[in-house]
Amino acid sequence: MSLLGCVLGGAVGDGLGAPIEFSSIDTIRHLHGPSGVVDLPSLEITDDTQMVLFTLEGLLLARQHGVDPRLTVRAAYGRWLHTQGGPLVASDGWLMADQRLHSRRAPGHTCITALKHNEKNNSKGCGGVMRAAPVAVWSPDVREVFSLAADTARMTHHHPSGYLSAGALAVIVQALLAGSDLVAAVAVARAELVRWEGHEEQTSLLDKVMGLGPLTPEEIESELGGGWVGEEALAIGLHAALVGANFADAVRIAVNHSGDSDSTGSICGNILGARDGTDVIPDAWLTVLELRDVMERLVLSW
Repeated sequence: MSLLGCVLGGAVGDGLGAPIEFSSIDTIRHLHGPSGVVDLPSLEITDDTQMVLFTLEGLLLARQHGVDPRLTVRAAYGRWLHTQGGPLVASDGWLMADQRLHSRRAPGHTCITALKHNEKNNSKGCGGVMRAAPVAVWSPDVREVFSLAADTARMTHHHPSGYLSAGALAVIVQALLAGSDLVAAVAVARAELVRWEGHEEQTSLLDKVMGLGPLTPEEIESELGGGWVGEEALAIGLHAALVGANFADAVRIAVNHSGDSDSTGSICGNILGARDGTDVIPDAWLTVLELRDVMERLVLSW
């Protein structure tokens, strides 16, 4: 039950999946062996973890100043956009000053264009859900957390599956941080999810995941998709968390498939890190995790 575990766990999953994000499982096996990626000499984060960090910074500023977190998170995303080559913006946070974050790590096209032009779209890409986990700590109220996570995802992704997946993940993490087991946490999220218009796609895949046993990488693709869209990314990350023998095993399941490996690995790591804390994350991975110091500083500020 740990926010630090959630953030570090997500970053580890992100880093493990990053090098194989756009590769088929056949290519992954050819390059890394029959088990796929099992370890790396360094874990470099992607835009997924960058946006998690800016989400958390926005929430911190909202709490410090007593303002609507939607305003401060949206401003934080403007600062993230600047680190990716966007316009210079005023900053009341400190993340933007860290030059290590001024590195383009394959940022999502939808996130970039939506933030830059403030245009409505119909995207259900996973760029909303992959950054939603920190919203879990905003409030003990399920509906408040779901709504806030959905609203922050809707800043870039306007299809229901693009933002309701974010609401569901945030509530799952919220319940885990409060001491719930994973099955019960999913049930809490589902109960809130079905209250929202357009929930059917996400609800259907969520229900499917809960009825599945272990899957091969090929079966992950055929049963749950590639993880490129919100409902699929949540489903794959959750599946891995449910069937993995331990944290490392689960994250390896989450990344070794033909799809959005960094996002599904990040979501799996968020879930298990929140439930089990930092002790379950292999020290060898934490030692080589990029920006670990930034994550620890942010969480300690909370």
